[in-house]
Amino acid sequence: MLFLIQNRAQSPLNAGQALNSGKLSRDTPLSYNLIMPKLRTQFVCQQCGRVSAKDMGRCPQCNSWNSMVEEVIAQTSKKGASRIQGLGGDSTPQRLSEIGEGADERMLLPIQEFARVLGGGIVPGSIVLIGGDPGIGKSTLLLQTALEMARRDRVLYVSGEESERQIKMRALRLRKGTDGDGPDLPDDLLLVTETNMEVILGHVSQVKPRLLIVDSIQTTTLPELESSAGSVSQVRESASRLRELAKSAGISVLLIGHVTKEGTIAGPRVLEHIVDTVLYLEGDRFQSYRLLRSVKNRFGATSEVGVFEMQERGMIEVSNPSESFLAGRLVNAPGSAIAVTMEGTRPLLVEIQGLTSSTSFGNPRRTPNGVDFNRLLLIVAVLTRRIGLRLSEQDVFVNVVGGLKVSEPAADLAIAATIASSTRDIPVRAETVLVGEIGLSGELRSVGQMPTRLREAANLGFKTAIVPGRLRRSEPWPSEIEVIEARSLRKALDQALLKD
Repeated sequence: MLFLIQNRAQSPLNAGQALNSGKLSRDTPLSYNLIMPKLRTQFVCQQCGRVSAKDMGRCPQCNSWNSMVEEVIAQTSKKGASRIQGLGGDSTPQRLSEIGEGADERMLLPIQEFARVLGGGIVPGSIVLIGGDPGIGKSTLLLQTALEMARRDRVLYVSGEESERQIKMRALRLRKGTDGDGPDLPDDLLLVTETNMEVILGHVSQVKPRLLIVDSIQTTTLPELESSAGSVSQVRESASRLRELAKSAGISVLLIGHVTKEGTIAGPRVLEHIVDTVLYLEGDRFQSYRLLRSVKNRFGATSEVGVFEMQERGMIEVSNPSESFLAGRLVNAPGSAIAVTMEGTRPLLVEIQGLTSSTSFGNPRRTPNGVDFNRLLLIVAVLTRRIGLRLSEQDVFVNVVGGLKVSEPAADLAIAATIASSTRDIPVRAETVLVGEIGLSGELRSVGQMPTRLREAANLGFKTAIVPGRLRRSEPWPSEIEVIEARSLRKALDQALLKD
């Protein structure tokens, strides 16, 4: 190791030369300047990935507090940094007309609701990210998928959160609940507990599976990165390695991702851009129904929804979700109405309940469950101003039965009907569905895919539908159900509420 030694009256000398020459004694005061490389650090926001040279209490990009984490910058050589390779090695430009049209067939999924959300099955070489709250059923759903897929293809299940024994216990419970006493577990389902991404890629090259499941992406790490597991750099680089594996080797990859308290995928936003499909498993932990929602799909339609019911034997498909959601409905009860919402291409009939009571405080409360809070404030304001209901002295509670979340404006009319029904203590007509968006002037506005909604309501036995009036006649209404058109909210409520 080289030291520079400088005497008070002499020029810098090599340490060995100075001592051997006798010019310096051990008592001579010296100043040592050790030549060592300096470690560079940076602060990275764990929510949006913004990089800063210093720590900040709030990220200026996403406005998240205390999300800046210090990370050590990995030292890479210029030679390694300048080398660029494509996903399949050396890339070569090709003419578009010369590229073959042979699209890979999708891997068929025995779970039909899962296949519906993906667009018909798993595309070979695709990477799918599934997020959801803790305990919602992500690992259970993917383990069921692995058990079914392993009957035909080799599947590698990588877990960074559970041991092999825990996964086997769950698999035995799922197989027993599905097939009585349960057959033998498939031989082509391989389990490994590992978090090192380099080791995982080594297992993949050795096993050569057709489907790879990683639970979860936040637990994987790369040894060359100094940051901890779950940080922005670790999640981004691990997902990039898996993407290169999927595109180059044609292996389908299913990733489980944690979510933040806001309900979004934890880690950098670029993670959702790396993968091909992003799915969210939603639902109330205290309810049995789960919704698998697609928000991004490069190989199919977005906003598709699959409905499951969490039981002891796992995630069970719900073939007719509307009938299940309306099973426990109390007919002719004040404060209850049926709305028809669209989840992707599927119409769903849900029961919306409303309750008003005299407030005990100066400011009345507005408490929605499954409904957007600002949307509820808008509907309450219209009912107060345009209809004349005295809601300024009433607490208003709105609930969507089944733990569902309704976000589209088509449910406005049903929400308003439940509030008016509870306030006046008059029930809504039992065999009636209400569909329509409410404007600030008290008018009703039409929503899309109305014939599809009405046909689904007719199939479930409803006789009447109250909808916004149409100015232009395009597609005729279905003949199986009576359609009442209303141009205003007042007229719609007069038709919906039972007369004395």
